[in-house]
Amino acid sequence: MTISTPIPLAPKPAVGTKGKYAFVSLGCPKNLVDSERMLGLLRLDGYDLVHDPAGTDFVVVNTCGFIEAARQESLSVIQEMLQLKRKGGTKGVIVSGCLAERQREALLETHPEIDHLVGVFGREEITAVADRLVGHLNEQRTVFRPAPVRALSDENRLRVTPKHFAYLKISEGCDRLCTFCAIPKMRGKHASKPIEAIVNEARQLVRDGARELILVAQDTTYYGLDLYGAPRLTDLLRQLEDVSGVDWIRLMYLYPMYVTDELMDVIADSRRIIPYLDMPLQHIDDTMLRRMARRVDRGETEKLLARLRDRIPELILRTTFITGFPGETEAQFEQLLEFVVAQRFERLGVFTYSLEPDTPAAQLPDHVDPAVSVRRRDQLMAAQQEIAFAWNARQVGQQRDILIDAAVPEQPNAWVGRSTADAPDVDSVVWVTGERLSTGQLVPCEIVATSKYDLVAVAVGPPRPREE
Repeated sequence: MTISTPIPLAPKPAVGTKGKYAFVSLGCPKNLVDSERMLGLLRLDGYDLVHDPAGTDFVVVNTCGFIEAARQESLSVIQEMLQLKRKGGTKGVIVSGCLAERQREALLETHPEIDHLVGVFGREEITAVADRLVGHLNEQRTVFRPAPVRALSDENRLRVTPKHFAYLKISEGCDRLCTFCAIPKMRGKHASKPIEAIVNEARQLVRDGARELILVAQDTTYYGLDLYGAPRLTDLLRQLEDVSGVDWIRLMYLYPMYVTDELMDVIADSRRIIPYLDMPLQHIDDTMLRRMARRVDRGETEKLLARLRDRIPELILRTTFITGFPGETEAQFEQLLEFVVAQRFERLGVFTYSLEPDTPAAQLPDHVDPAVSVRRRDQLMAAQQEIAFAWNARQVGQQRDILIDAAVPEQPNAWVGRSTADAPDVDSVVWVTGERLSTGQLVPCEIVATSKYDLVAVAVGPPRPREE
């Protein structure tokens, strides 16, 4: 994502500019929050953000290093910006984020033209790095800081999401140590923000126009264990419930542990927390789950899903799975396929296993042929397609509130939006027709048709006022 028209959440800087820069943000919503924080710091320090990297003093590339495909995308953008630098189009390239954190000086060895590397927890020093680059002070090219004991503040961000929704990061890092995942190596141990800090940030985001707050973390249900000695997600949600102006609170990245009856009741009884849960399960075969070090088994998972369905009306469940994990047999994959068909998740994504050299899974025996992993992924997605299309068909004739995200270019009275069943970027959309609508409105609509994974709707009433 090349950032060009951010929303000014941060205070305005002093008159005058220290230089022009462009920014490219890659990866997950957690990384996007880091990007917005760096943008806010640069703006406060007097740097001018522009759309076109050509003619800038520098470009910042905030990278993802999670899996091979993400690393290749990051490296491609870095190479593109370095090529621009060689042609005189920009004076410098700063690389930040997870790939910088994961590869460190090795990235400078393969790409020596990078001017500065900034690790994940060096983001607070981005203005000092920019000052050194603009001032031609290149004696220190890297900024790497240890993971903090407490999560960094994300206030005073320069938001790049549409004004009406915002990501709210409640913690950093992860203690799970799943064998396939390198995130703890890049983002450290789990570190929760204090409840009062999150609530203050939520109020700031709402004042800036956000109607939907999307809670993100590496492990949302673990929230508070490090800070308070016990999981405190329910307490956090109760306090967020009192933040005036929020219409939707969406929960992402829930691990299937610490999901208590109390948490389910808080979600079920809320007028702001929508009945949408993103809970990556990764697999369902017990042997695979043990090899992944997931610390849950199939029986526990099935009981949890049944409890969630029973206690939360109209629940939308989103999950993700991995095919081709080392040792996965055809019989184990068939178990996963049968489980998906039986559970009928409303939203589902599938990834093929990515071999990460610095993870325990890389040392496991019986790695699966990548072609087999792809075939299994495609089979799983084909089964899910039937489930998703059938769910869509059942929505026709129903009324749903739709949050309008954008106008459809060159089509009068046509809009694209989302229901409570749709998280930005990862789920489907709803195509809406209606007069005198605008971005950010919450509009009652009737679903009139389906369009593959998407829905088609017509506005049937005036936009709803913000929740107070």
